[in-house]
Amino acid sequence: MISVLAALALCALLAPPVIKWLGTPGFYVLALAPAGGLVWVILNWPQQGATPRVETIEWVPVLQMDIVTRFDTLSAILSVLILGVGALVLCYCAHYFDDARPRVAVFGGEMIAFAAAMFGLVISDNMLVMYVFWELTTVLSFMLVGFYRIRATARRAATQALLVTTAGGLAMLVGIVMLGERTGSYLLSDLLANPPASGVFVDCAVVLLLIGALSKSAIVPFHFWLPGAMAAPTPVSAYLHAAAMVKAGIYLIGRLAPAFSTTPSWHISVVVLGMITMVIGGWRSLRELDLKLILAFGTVSQLGFMAVLLGIGDSNVAMAGLTMLIAHALFKASLFMVVGIIDHATGTRDIRRLARLGHRAPVLALTAAVAGASMAGLPFTIGFVGKETAFGSVWNSGAYQVWQSEVIDIVLLVGSIITFAYTCRFLWGAFGRKVRTTPSPAVAKMHSPTPMFLAAPVLLAVAGVVAGLLSPLIGDVFEPYAQTLPGYGHELEHLAMWHGLGLPVYFSIIVVVGGAALFLVIRRLRDVLFRYRPILNADRIYDATLRGADTLSLMLTRNTQRGSLPITQGVILSTAILLPVAVLFWGARSRVEVAGFDSMIQLVIGGILVAAALATTVMRNRLAATLVVGITGYGTGMLFALYGAPDLALTQFLVETLTLVIFVLVLRKLPAEPEPRHATGFRALRALIGIAFGAALVAIGLFAAAARSEQPLHIDLPEAAYKFGHGANAVNVLLVDIRAWDTLGEVSVLIVAATGVASMVFRNRRFGAAPRVADAARLQAGINGDDDPIPPDRTTWLLGSDFRDPRHRSMVLEATTRLIFPTMVVLSVYFFYAGHNAPGGGFAGGLTMGLALVLRYLAGGRYELGEALPIEPGRILGAGLTISAVTAVVSLFLGAPALSSAVFEVTVPVLGDVKLVTALFFDLGIYLIVVGLVLDILRSLGARLDVESGDIANSPAPVETPTEEVVR
Repeated sequence: MISVLAALALCALLAPPVIKWLGTPGFYVLALAPAGGLVWVILNWPQQGATPRVETIEWVPVLQMDIVTRFDTLSAILSVLILGVGALVLCYCAHYFDDARPRVAVFGGEMIAFAAAMFGLVISDNMLVMYVFWELTTVLSFMLVGFYRIRATARRAATQALLVTTAGGLAMLVGIVMLGERTGSYLLSDLLANPPASGVFVDCAVVLLLIGALSKSAIVPFHFWLPGAMAAPTPVSAYLHAAAMVKAGIYLIGRLAPAFSTTPSWHISVVVLGMITMVIGGWRSLRELDLKLILAFGTVSQLGFMAVLLGIGDSNVAMAGLTMLIAHALFKASLFMVVGIIDHATGTRDIRRLARLGHRAPVLALTAAVAGASMAGLPFTIGFVGKETAFGSVWNSGAYQVWQSEVIDIVLLVGSIITFAYTCRFLWGAFGRKVRTTPSPAVAKMHSPTPMFLAAPVLLAVAGVVAGLLSPLIGDVFEPYAQTLPGYGHELEHLAMWHGLGLPVYFSIIVVVGGAALFLVIRRLRDVLFRYRPILNADRIYDATLRGADTLSLMLTRNTQRGSLPITQGVILSTAILLPVAVLFWGARSRVEVAGFDSMIQLVIGGILVAAALATTVMRNRLAATLVVGITGYGTGMLFALYGAPDLALTQFLVETLTLVIFVLVLRKLPAEPEPRHATGFRALRALIGIAFGAALVAIGLFAAAARSEQPLHIDLPEAAYKFGHGANAVNVLLVDIRAWDTLGEVSVLIVAATGVASMVFRNRRFGAAPRVADAARLQAGINGDDDPIPPDRTTWLLGSDFRDPRHRSMVLEATTRLIFPTMVVLSVYFFYAGHNAPGGGFAGGLTMGLALVLRYLAGGRYELGEALPIEPGRILGAGLTISAVTAVVSLFLGAPALSSAVFEVTVPVLGDVKLVTALFFDLGIYLIVVGLVLDILRSLGARLDVESGDIANSPAPVETPTEEVVR
């Protein structure tokens, strides 16, 4: 099974180049993939009484997400539909599409990928893995429905289907987790073998599962997305919306019925809603004028019919449900293909523009009539067998009280009458003469379909008749599944075309007579009956819901995000104060014990911090206020050091220094003091919020420390870091091993921040490394008319300084930078390499390297920055993220959890024994990301702003624009 799944996935990847190479005939080659899978299914069909075939691959055992597949009767039946109909639809595509443009080539890959996802869904025994395939079908259906992406209707339909089915899928995931945690296993086989006792918790979980199934199979109230999905190409409708995707929910209902069909919530969610869906969907189809919409609402009706039959939980009724499952796939896929041929040949699907098409395309009309006969439930078809079986078994079912079974059967009878009526309307609307002696203009100019174009729908229509004649043999195939359900005192009846006179025959006669009469009434009185739109329309309710959500979000944004930074900060800080304090007040609290200062040094540093914070609030000079704020950061680093946290202290000092530099880079372009109209002065509310926030943090911290009742984790952390992370520096091991996923997320945020800053500053192109001295020299030579681009020979400490304004140069700083820069680079490498066992690490090393680059920029300007590191920052950021991500994934291929560390010990002749931990590579990614971030900020807030301010020595102002062009 897993091999078949992998083969389908591989074929999906190969499909686009095959279509590009062979053109549309390449679809025949693609059809070999599902056809081969179908052969495997037939050759490995589950034998009655034998143990189902099970295959297991360990994937994420900690999360109980091992890939476990189980191939039983129900899986085999669905696999036949998925692979068999899928192969025919791909053959049909070879003639449906006129050319093999790139979108068509991708379409072929998406279709096979969808077949693979559906096949994986029905064979998955692990519910979590099944959910993965479930959502893959959702994403792929979004892509397939939105094939005509330039059309607004296609985009809306694809988005609608995605939102509805994804919302249902999320509800289903919650139900899966609830049942899995309650039973201790996420395997469907375990759940069905030992179902949990009914109760509020279990019933809620089952309802959540059913929400996913009902949304996928377009059961009321989620039925509206399916007709909208008719904006997709006809092959998508014939496959996804007739044979495959919409059957996923029906499959899940059938899979869970043996365990949960007796619960009250199941009866309402499945049986009642299924009956409503059958009647509403059929009635809506009588309103439509588009052939695809007639079939679409008919599909909604039939899905409700199948949900009722498989949801009742009776073995005989389940036989009827499986029969209708097969019948619907055959006749509805055939009819959708017929509509595609009509649209392809005439250019329309509007029944008002089609007349006497049956005379021009008799084979097409005969094909539609045979498939329509199965849909209407006429004799000698598999649809007739399923409907007859349903009428008889539901009436006599012991799953419900007698009157309830009779009511259900009568509703199914009414739905079947409507089904017969819309079948007649479809055939008459597509092929009828409509009181015309000549074909309508659309039919008159049509081109006849080729025999190969007709082959797929003809085969499916004929298969519906053959299956009806072979129904006893097909029934033998269905019985192993039916036997998993109770019979309620009735023996399991075999499928047959004829069971003698009885209730099913009488109901069938009523269906034919009533359906024909209803069709004639609708044909004559349609304008009167459907003059007004229905009061309740799910599609309009969906639109109103989205509009309401947009309105609510705009109202919320308008009142909270007013563009005022003080207001935004005030809302955030007020929420951070009130919510935790309220919870703390109403909840249980421990006795608080406040420990004093351990030494006079701590008291002095604390006093300096308070003084610096207060001084910041009264200073008017921006730069002075920033420097004073920096005192609080350095003071915090001192406290870290005093409390024995050298790593935190080192990082705090480095971050604080870099932050000050960034502030200075920005503030140098702003006035020294704010204008009077921008002066904030003293604001009582702001002061109150600031004091309250600080006090709340202190109180929460004290209560949190006092609430500890067990031994603190940090006591065992050093030993765990050395044992599992192979490092003596617990802080660094935490970052690159124990909570490495958190670190990977944080550095991803850093990359987004760097990209955002650069995008705001550059506004257009931002690619390319920082400018180098050679660029400026060539430009300067061109301006002065000098053929020699080499600057005059004179003593200089930094090359880039020659192109700075002399007023901004400092010989002492340049000489100091020339001496200190190599030392800082070596120190950064030391921090990086030694950080796993000593203070440091990739983050600290990257910050040190960043500060070295900052020093080069401050001393030599933007050209010196290019000389220091002539690499585009985006490349460094991308390389760092790639290294970190690859390190995370490689562990999975080695059979270990993601980001788990391994140790390699080698003996080097000179260096001796060297121990290498794989976490070092993850740390390397962090190092590169920090360096790239600093370089990008220097280019954005430093070099770019220098260009905009015209800070180039010996160059007239107009030169700035060409200079930037040369650099780019």
